[in-house]
Amino acid sequence: MQIATWNVNSIRSRQQHVLDWLAKNPVDVLCLQETKVIDQDFPLEPFINAGYHGYISGQKSYNGVAIFSRQLLEDISYGFADIIGSEKTEDLDDQKRVISGVYNGVRIVNLYVPNGSSPDSEKYLYKLRWLALLKTYLSHIKTSNIPEFCVCGDFNIALEDRDIHDPVGRENHIMATPIERAALQDILSIGLQDTFRKFTAETGHYSWWDYRTRGFSRNRGWRIDHLYLTPQLYQQAQNCWIDREPRTWEKPSDHTPVIVEIAP
Repeated sequence: MQIATWNVNSIRSRQQHVLDWLAKNPVDVLCLQETKVIDQDFPLEPFINAGYHGYISGQKSYNGVAIFSRQLLEDISYGFADIIGSEKTEDLDDQKRVISGVYNGVRIVNLYVPNGSSPDSEKYLYKLRWLALLKTYLSHIKTSNIPEFCVCGDFNIALEDRDIHDPVGRENHIMATPIERAALQDILSIGLQDTFRKFTAETGHYSWWDYRTRGFSRNRGWRIDHLYLTPQLYQQAQNCWIDREPRTWEKPSDHTPVIVEIAP
């Protein structure tokens, strides 16, 4: 089984990119983030014609997540509340950032973690609240009748210095502050492992490059798109890689796909 994650930075702007990529890379499950479109305007039909079932949770101009799968998903949930109840979510489901479903006995959790803007902003505090609730959400999933799961998406956090082209001063930079990293490590402590690092240890491998300052051509990137697996799935993982090719296309997303292959 192959599962891919990709922040497309507007599905209507990148629809053909995604379809072209799927034609060359017919993964079993594709998780998209930052779709930036309300559900009724999502261009579903081309993906259905390409052989995929689509599950979407979007909002106008911002955020938005979607899952495309070769087979029908089971037990689909939208937001945090479907799993942990609305009384615990407060305002954290207002933005469409979470969707999950079960594929061949594995729960796929697709996330678009808030960026946080800057460490001195209200958005940063929102991000930390969101991450704390994410741990509660994933802890509930861990104790469900489907304990094996994949958590993927745009985490907007570079977990280690080797995930940044130049980590000097990163402790004051959004997506790499010690508090953000500690929050993500706390989430992973429930039993999730970074699948990309099972196969690739060195620096220089990134999934996001700023549009400004010729980030991609100079490979001045960050690895902030992740695939985390529970222990059994981690053992079954055969490969995990970043596909840089779509970032070379005309008018690309600033992110590129990350893919994991899991043995039966």
